[in-house]
Amino acid sequence: MTGEVATEAKAFGLLSAVFLGIGSMVGAGIFIVIGEAGTIAGNLVTVSFLVGGIIALLCGYSLSKLAICYPSRGGMIEYLVQSYGEGVLSGSLGILFYFAQLVALAAVAKSFGTYAATYLSEGITPLYSNLFSVGILLFFVVINLVGAAVVAEAENIIVIIKLAALVIFTVASLWFIQPSNLAVGRAPATINIFYALGLTFFAYQGFSVITNSVEDMQDPKATMLRAMFWAIGLVAVLYIAVSIAVFGNLPLDTIIRDKDFALAEAAKPAFGIWGFKIMAAAALLATASAINATLYAVTQVSYTLAKDGDLPEVYDYNIFHNTEGLIISAVLIIPMILFFNLGQIATIAAIAVLLIQGLTHTGHLFRYRETGANRGWILSAVAGSFGAAWFAIAYTSKSMPHIIYYIAGIFFLAFAFEVLLRLVNNRTVARQIISTFKTIEKNSLRL
Repeated sequence: MTGEVATEAKAFGLLSAVFLGIGSMVGAGIFIVIGEAGTIAGNLVTVSFLVGGIIALLCGYSLSKLAICYPSRGGMIEYLVQSYGEGVLSGSLGILFYFAQLVALAAVAKSFGTYAATYLSEGITPLYSNLFSVGILLFFVVINLVGAAVVAEAENIIVIIKLAALVIFTVASLWFIQPSNLAVGRAPATINIFYALGLTFFAYQGFSVITNSVEDMQDPKATMLRAMFWAIGLVAVLYIAVSIAVFGNLPLDTIIRDKDFALAEAAKPAFGIWGFKIMAAAALLATASAINATLYAVTQVSYTLAKDGDLPEVYDYNIFHNTEGLIISAVLIIPMILFFNLGQIATIAAIAVLLIQGLTHTGHLFRYRETGANRGWILSAVAGSFGAAWFAIAYTSKSMPHIIYYIAGIFFLAFAFEVLLRLVNNRTVARQIISTFKTIEKNSLRL
């Protein structure tokens, strides 16, 4: 019996872990940011996707080392607690991580509403795009409350469909490229590559999901880092090819005009109006699946934090097959959908994700000897994350002068929330992993 337990097969090998990462990254992000980033970097957005991919690789390296040392489904929240201890700072960052997920989810829902509105004869209006955005959010709230397993089972099919749509679009569109659209003479200032980094990095932001599979991974020490590099590398190649296809087929003024659905617009030269409709449908599938997966993850985060003592107990009350945290999460997301446009909320989400990444890797510097990671690579991940966030804030402040106050307000709310909970409930977020793989190996050698 003992032998059977020891040899039990794990769910994730190298290939399945790579597909998990690709499926998590290739989705709403590329449909949201390709046009928004293009309005900043023009045809240099291809270079911005390359630099964003390099930053993602550095962050992926750091997270992989943390995952191997602290194998927990808690992912980044576990790494924050391990790095900063069981204090107010780690608790505040855990809540900040939850807030960042909510903002990202609002951006995805907003993108769904925009693409859905393109099918209406009236065109895209704030009323219809908001109705579709809130409607899809509430639909998946109900689905998660009911606990319909069929939605989860459909995820693999959706991943195949959206990947196929993007690959077919890219290959076909490359034949219709107008070289003049990609000419260096039409490119904006080089600094705009870095101004667009926040958005292009956001398109990669699902790669951290790979680390959440560490407990179900075959030989994580050999698999985790390879899976992370393969997944991010393949997605980077796809994004660069997609950006070449989009900016080679459409003049910049068209991309700026149709920035919220530029990817679908770029399918017209190769496939006509049906190409637009098919790519818009692929965007709807991608954003819908991302909403479902992220909504599930957000409520699971809130459930875990409530159980460990970092969110109000109301998040822990069961409703049907989920928790009350699902309802509260939806209530917090809806105002963001209604009061921000897609460009604004995508930028805020991108900055929030970058700051969380930067803080996680900064914490890794306190533990790099234990994780065995290269300190130079971690420092590069820190510099890349915070640097991209700074450029995004600097550029966005021109059109959103109060952006820095929004971000500071989110940090303050997270800190105030944590302090209040500690005073009222006297609870802390505890480490889930006490022994690392190194300790386990030492104990096994003694036996």
